[in-house]
Amino acid sequence: MLIHSKLFRIVLFFIFISTFSFAQKARIKGVVLNENQLPIENVSVSSPTSNTSTNKNGFYELEIAANVEITISFYISSFKKSTYKVNLKPNEDFEWNPILGTINEVIETVVITGKNRNINGATALSPVLLRRIPGGNAGVENLIKTLPGVYSNNELSTSYAVRGGNYDENLVYVNEIEVYRPFLVRSGQQEGLSFTNTDMVQNIDFYAGGFQAKYGDKLSSVLDIAYRNPKTFHAGLEASFLGGSIFAEGVSKNQKWSNITGIRYRNNALLVKSQETQTNYQPSFLDVQSLFNFNLNTKWNFSFLGNIAQNNYNYQPTSRQTNFGTISEPIALLIQYEGQEKDTYTTFFGAIKSVFEPNKNNKYKYISSVYHTVEQEYYDILAQYRLGEVDANIGSETFGNVVFSRGIGSQLNHARNNLDALIVTNEIKGNHKLNDDNAIEWSFKHNFENIRDRVVEWEVIDSAGFSLPNPELEYINDQPYNPYFGPLAPYQNVRAKNNTTINRFNSYLNWNYEGLIGSHTYYVNAGVRGQSWLASNNEISGTNQFTFSPRAQFILKPNWDKEMVFRFSVGVYNQPPFYRELRASDGSVKPNVKDQKSVHFVFGHDYSFQMWNRPFKLVSEAYYKTMTDVNAYTIDNVRIRYEANNNATAYVYGIDGRLNGEFVPGVESWFTFGYLKTEENQGGKGFIARPTDQRLKFAILFQDYMPNIPSLKMYLNLVYNTGLPGGSPAYADPYLYQTRLNDYRRADTGFSYVFKDAKLGGHRKWLANFSEFSLGFEIYNMFNNQNSITNTWVRDVYTKTQYGVPNYLTTRTFNLKLSMRI
Repeated sequence: MLIHSKLFRIVLFFIFISTFSFAQKARIKGVVLNENQLPIENVSVSSPTSNTSTNKNGFYELEIAANVEITISFYISSFKKSTYKVNLKPNEDFEWNPILGTINEVIETVVITGKNRNINGATALSPVLLRRIPGGNAGVENLIKTLPGVYSNNELSTSYAVRGGNYDENLVYVNEIEVYRPFLVRSGQQEGLSFTNTDMVQNIDFYAGGFQAKYGDKLSSVLDIAYRNPKTFHAGLEASFLGGSIFAEGVSKNQKWSNITGIRYRNNALLVKSQETQTNYQPSFLDVQSLFNFNLNTKWNFSFLGNIAQNNYNYQPTSRQTNFGTISEPIALLIQYEGQEKDTYTTFFGAIKSVFEPNKNNKYKYISSVYHTVEQEYYDILAQYRLGEVDANIGSETFGNVVFSRGIGSQLNHARNNLDALIVTNEIKGNHKLNDDNAIEWSFKHNFENIRDRVVEWEVIDSAGFSLPNPELEYINDQPYNPYFGPLAPYQNVRAKNNTTINRFNSYLNWNYEGLIGSHTYYVNAGVRGQSWLASNNEISGTNQFTFSPRAQFILKPNWDKEMVFRFSVGVYNQPPFYRELRASDGSVKPNVKDQKSVHFVFGHDYSFQMWNRPFKLVSEAYYKTMTDVNAYTIDNVRIRYEANNNATAYVYGIDGRLNGEFVPGVESWFTFGYLKTEENQGGKGFIARPTDQRLKFAILFQDYMPNIPSLKMYLNLVYNTGLPGGSPAYADPYLYQTRLNDYRRADTGFSYVFKDAKLGGHRKWLANFSEFSLGFEIYNMFNNQNSITNTWVRDVYTKTQYGVPNYLTTRTFNLKLSMRI
């Protein structure tokens, strides 16, 4: 009760910092951009009754009359004049960021309804930030990890956990098409590239919970990305010590065809070689994506999105030394390696989308996609280790060296894993506007999944000359004091061959309504999802299963002088098992695994205000989730091993806050805070912390520039997360190992000198052909913090103690980055 009381007081704090009064007019504000997403200075912004102009950062704010249609004009020489029509409600503070085309480009008049696209709880992110903010794995996920409710303690991974969920509980859409990740990836350094190409992105919306029924059957979050539809020719290049990318986009003369294509290459050797394990590391991550659009006429549009990714991971460790323990009792783990690992992940993805819009009130879509992945994971690595006490006597000749060995042993890991997966999807969607206040969306979708998988993994552990048998066997082992007469078996041995087929039929119906309570505006979104699926493995079929997921959201926008929005969401979220959830820790597939069930309760509050005459926004959310039929799991780096038995229940509750705005004029920054607690009860044995129970989160994303040297810009990406549960040795009871890793602390910073953009560098002749040209210097893990991702469990043969030795992540690393666009 004490925790819930504190949570209630925190919610009240976020609400009562706002004071209420009544408003008179409406406002429109934003940043005027060119087609390269760069701000334009001195743009004239005018309405019939008022006018203003953009500042040096492209920002404008204009007060207009409410409840009448107003035409807003944007004009500056060298750009085409553009007009926009808006009809805003009293006190509405509407944000619009127009893009002005060059003088020879035609920009159509756009009618704005006055509804913010993120009023329903989505966090909208700027595509420009994706390229600017530094990070060990820069991209969309790098930015998402700074948001409230999003947790990650591995800078090498694009995976993230949201509000107590695991890495497999997040939906990702690109142009309304669900995308997938490779299956066999075990560690962040194997992942390579995210699917999303940042050079092609137009819009990004992220939902951390309580999302609508139109989004799919996952428990935690939705990342909804839209790629750009080119209007003119552009190209760009980026190169750094970690790899590079290049893109080009254009449109045909008749404006019917357009294409944007991006190629990316990444090499993580710079980061991985800063870890404690000394390796010969040769990664190669290559990705090609292309989006074609064809406008048959004003009613028909066709598009094709294609992607080919080739990830090769070659890893040959040589040695490692990890110091841990305490000041009074320092301990070191020394390892010499033999062998290597060779992994290959090749994925092919293609999707066709057709949009038919017979009139302004009706729209129909057909989406068909194919995802094919061929994955290979081969390794034979022998690790010979020595666990010993370190001489802590400063005056000693052996200071810092291991002077007494507590344990000597070896560990041999072997794998020959192959996977071939094919996923085919067909979907029909409809969107109908019944009147100005009512709209209905619906969908029917079929998924066919075929996964062919061979698992061969074994591990042999030798401790002080005694081979440790499989702990799941019934035996009495008192080595080295008494001889062992039981069967000889590897410590771990997983062998399975699966041919799994899953057919899924799902659909949704979603209703949107806007109305008035007095002078206050409210929005209602209600919907329901249903899915039926049948799984079979090696021609043995399971039973047909069905889920039913009603969801609703109520949004109130009071007619107050202070710009506020209140949201309440409640819904049932079911996650039918994907292949990894069907496969148990012994490699066998259980076709009758049930869907995991969760009920979300989310209360949100948005407060937009002015500080220092600049716009700011405070977003706070409190949430509670209860879960049943939970598929318990353990996490090995980023690989999840499920129990596949639905024998657990769980809960999550917490609160998130985010303050974003122009702490520096014209550029957006934010501060994020989050608290959560999540526990699970496995088989009625009592509640323990879930593997994602990361209690506190604090993050800063900050942009700045020098007023006297505007070409010099600075970016800071800082994340602090409290420690995750540290896991347990293989086959051990997790109830006996409730230790935690150290807190995750990381700060990445970047400095960029802009030779040319929309405002700077126009007088330099050698830059005449560029629209943007900059050179950046980045520092990863600026404070050189030692962060750990998991524990390696080492046995002391004399005391039979299991030591959790931290596996540390990357240290401080430097990078140079060149960026140019035409």
